[in-house]
Amino acid sequence: MSDRTEGEWLTRKQRIDPKLRIAGWKLAKFDSSRSLDSYDRCAIEEYETANGPADYALCASGRILGIVEAKKVTRSPQGVLTQAERYSHGCESNPLNFDGFRVPFLYSTNGEIIWHHDIRHALNRSHTISGFHTPDALSEMLLRDLNRACDALQNQPNNHPRLRPYQIEANEAIEAEITNRKREMLVAMATGTGKTFMMANEIYRLMKSGVAKRVLFLVDRRALAAQAVRTFASFEAEPNLKFDNIYEVYSQRFHREDFDADERFDPKVLPTSYLTNPQPSHAFVYVCTIQRMTINLFGRESMFTAGDDENEEEDADRINIPIHAFDLIVADECHQGYTAAELSTWRQTLDHFDAIKIGLTATPASHTTSYFKEIPFRYTYERAVREGFLVDYDVVSIKSDVRMNGIFLSEGAQVGVVNPATGVEQLDMLEDERKFDAAEIEEKATAPESNKRILEEIRRYAHEHEELYGRFPKTLIFAVNDLPHTSHADQLVELARDVFGQGDAFVRKITGTVDRPLQRIREFRNRNMPGIVVTVDMLSTGVDIPDLEFIVFLRPVKSRILFEQMLGRGTRRGELHTDKSHFTVFDCFDGTLLEYFRQATSITEEPLQQESRTIIEIIEDIWNNRDREYNTRCLVKRLQRINKEMSGDAREMFAAYIPAGDMSSFAKELPQRLQRDFTGTMAILRDPNFQNLLLHYPRPPRVFIRAYDAEDTVFSSWLVRGADGREYKPEDYLEAFSRFVQENPDHIEGIRILLNSPKDWNTEALTELRTKLASSHLRFTEENLQRAHRIHYQKALVDIISMIKHAASKEKPLLTAEERVKFAIEKVTAGRSFTPEQMQWLGRIQNHLTENLSIDAADFDTVPVLSLHGGWNRANKDFHGHLSELIRAFNEAVAA
Repeated sequence: MSDRTEGEWLTRKQRIDPKLRIAGWKLAKFDSSRSLDSYDRCAIEEYETANGPADYALCASGRILGIVEAKKVTRSPQGVLTQAERYSHGCESNPLNFDGFRVPFLYSTNGEIIWHHDIRHALNRSHTISGFHTPDALSEMLLRDLNRACDALQNQPNNHPRLRPYQIEANEAIEAEITNRKREMLVAMATGTGKTFMMANEIYRLMKSGVAKRVLFLVDRRALAAQAVRTFASFEAEPNLKFDNIYEVYSQRFHREDFDADERFDPKVLPTSYLTNPQPSHAFVYVCTIQRMTINLFGRESMFTAGDDENEEEDADRINIPIHAFDLIVADECHQGYTAAELSTWRQTLDHFDAIKIGLTATPASHTTSYFKEIPFRYTYERAVREGFLVDYDVVSIKSDVRMNGIFLSEGAQVGVVNPATGVEQLDMLEDERKFDAAEIEEKATAPESNKRILEEIRRYAHEHEELYGRFPKTLIFAVNDLPHTSHADQLVELARDVFGQGDAFVRKITGTVDRPLQRIREFRNRNMPGIVVTVDMLSTGVDIPDLEFIVFLRPVKSRILFEQMLGRGTRRGELHTDKSHFTVFDCFDGTLLEYFRQATSITEEPLQQESRTIIEIIEDIWNNRDREYNTRCLVKRLQRINKEMSGDAREMFAAYIPAGDMSSFAKELPQRLQRDFTGTMAILRDPNFQNLLLHYPRPPRVFIRAYDAEDTVFSSWLVRGADGREYKPEDYLEAFSRFVQENPDHIEGIRILLNSPKDWNTEALTELRTKLASSHLRFTEENLQRAHRIHYQKALVDIISMIKHAASKEKPLLTAEERVKFAIEKVTAGRSFTPEQMQWLGRIQNHLTENLSIDAADFDTVPVLSLHGGWNRANKDFHGHLSELIRAFNEAVAA
């Protein structure tokens, strides 16, 4: 019988009754002579009410707790909850009353979709659920008073001393949504701004108030699970009381290497009974990967991998978890789900539970915003930089002919032909010219010389960084792949060891193929060595490396979410290096990566990387006339893809079903074939042997070329990133600065003084000038301006006064602070004689001016170089009371 002819009675027997039994309800016929006490944990069929018979009445402990309105499978159940409301009003003998509703929990279903409504509060929204609540769940829900819990939540002070202002804002936004009975919400906070810490505080507040007791904290990889466990264990929820001393914190099973050698390793593994038999007395947080929970719910065949680092959850099994196992689910890094299959599984796992769901992400995407609906709070990267909680980045654009245009090999060029299956390489001389497009670099061919030249260019910037800051910049390089025998990551490691010349330990690979990758990540985070790490995916999300200062993109990226997550590895303020003011991004594709993503917004739709339907399912949809035109176009694309990927042997095998095994022609002609002979063409497409061949056709053996003779031209340019998100060449940046200076003498006092009234120069004017320049639309920071002048004018360490004067008039010289102050001191002191004591003071004043470019009376009592020698009183006495006029003269001379 088809769905169309299935009546309501059959829907109830074949679809609804089994779902009720799974939830623990016994099916029973209504008998008016029986008391409700005799129907404990029963779904009473055709229960009589004053407004007619209800399809099912869910009875427990002598009370009707739920009403189920059933419809045949072809009917939408959403609009028929009103019938369940009518029956709720009609249960006049039921000992419950909620503003005239005598039964609190209402359901409508067609056997496939279940709608549920808790009618006890006017703001409660009806919503779909994956299954029926158990009798114990309804009894627990009846006892829970969300109104009182929300009142208690609002009355709790939120004054944790380590909370930042925006984290308090996030807490307030979440709690307002929950108080308004919203059940799904998304919190978007830039990478590095403490989402997990904020959420640990929020979870504690929700648990303390009674809004939630059983909490699931979902992450997408084991490294993040270990990190979350550490956050909860270290979070001081109350003075001198850690979170896990107040509420239980459980996790999945970890490995010893998931934690540092000196770190306490005793996370509690959640008892299975907490999942299968949730109790009202339970109050805990369970930290778990979504992969493990997916296996627990749907079996191992439904699991997807989370990247190149995630081992299978080998100890996980499918278990029966009711939909009320958790009151609150937090999905951390919920932007994950780059493929349609992953997205489907991700949603299915969250949808299983009837709970408040909060998504956390730094990169909202269309699939997350559509699922969570509300975004009550956003804390953007730009705001975090502006408020000083994250650091900005510089850009170095590296142009490589190979990366941009591919490899061209002439006849006679020497290449290494690698067998990817064994790693065996055979040297060969090309018999004809050969071209590899840019998209094929590191996939089908590599040019070792190109990779080496790029690394040498990065070394130049690293040495410059060392000279400026006294340390090597901790560097993360994103490679294209880490495939056996043709690994781009391995090649970069070997080349970097040669280029940087600091030994094997200085350059390491961290991917899923290395021993104890999570331990390697912690070493990279906490130690000076390694200085350079090469990865592919593993360090792209959720890994906290505050002292990272160089990020190198040698991997082309097309996903905005992935790109922003990779970029986010560098945004945190330094821990060991507290003077970290920025990080540097190396775009090895001539700046095109940054330009591409600069135009992508936070709501840009992400293309999913893999199809969610199999080719067999598409064929069946065509056979059943489901959106036939669209599915025919989909099938044509899939067949053309097979044509490009199959070997000659496959062509011979397909010849048994299609003319000459010519898949390209067959695909091209398929729409016309279906019109002319639908049944005959579908007989070919639905043939089990043909379908098996579509899935398992032979592919040509992969060959990988090492182009040893391929040369590359590589050069780089430093770009300045403005507050508008654009990158500027140094000359364009300085031109914009010149316009800014010329347009703002009337708006910025420091510019007016330097150009028109140097006698008024003082520390206050300098401070205001630096602040307004740095907060301008192009972020004219002193560091950026000095670097731009050094590159464009070959003049290092130009002082801010010279920059302003030169921007206003190109004839003005560019001086360093040391040069400017030396000239000023000589000008003021020319022709005058000084005592030995006065000469010592002049030396101190010159040192201070070189560092600060201005001086005032207060400096003598606050700056150590001056205050330690007697301060203002002693200095003024040594200058016979004329120190004030001397300071004015120095300031004017410096500003002249």
